[in-house]
Amino acid sequence: MVVDAPFGKRNFCRDQGVVVVNTRPMKESDSNQSAEGERIASAARTLGDGEGLQGRVVAHTLTLLQAAAQRLGVKTPDPQIRFDLRGRVAGQVRFGSRGPWVIRYNPVLMQANAEDFLSTTVPHEVAHLVAYAKYGLRIRPHGPEWRSVMHFYGVVPERCHRYDLSDVSGRALRQFDYHCSCRDHRLSSIRHHRVQAGRAYICRRCATPLRPGRHPDAPV
Repeated sequence: MVVDAPFGKRNFCRDQGVVVVNTRPMKESDSNQSAEGERIASAARTLGDGEGLQGRVVAHTLTLLQAAAQRLGVKTPDPQIRFDLRGRVAGQVRFGSRGPWVIRYNPVLMQANAEDFLSTTVPHEVAHLVAYAKYGLRIRPHGPEWRSVMHFYGVVPERCHRYDLSDVSGRALRQFDYHCSCRDHRLSSIRHHRVQAGRAYICRRCATPLRPGRHPDAPV
């Protein structure tokens, strides 16, 4: 179940989080990770501008997926790559047992931060696909599994970006308190209204539906 996280004052999430549980991270030697990260970074730098920035992002996305398949033995479903994300989020991954896996990039933030977008945001999103393909959908979105893939790519595993958002349009969504049997959750106003209309959201940790309000055992 996807949960919208509130924006911080300076850092903004590259993508949206997922309610999941933890599993064991993969093991890769630091030397192999460093060498692979430098090779991938070098490939990204040498991508031509003939197809424009979107072409470079697509090519780098596919390069990272190929590296995971060849070096880690992780084959992901062929994702759809879209440039239709708006607002303050730089990238987003959507996946599941039904329908295609999708990587969405924010074209405004991409154009304004081209090189950093290629070197950090693209591997950030691809690492989600690789981690979920290897460990399943119940891992934490930015947990040790995802971080290990980022280290393999030679990228610092940071959850949020620091892009200038002064020229980015988008509204901050109000957050609502919900809870399941095991913990508290935060839902955006969009998902809150969907619940009011009859949709149910399920916690992947305890498999119980989310209910309005704080958990009864939550600290005041």
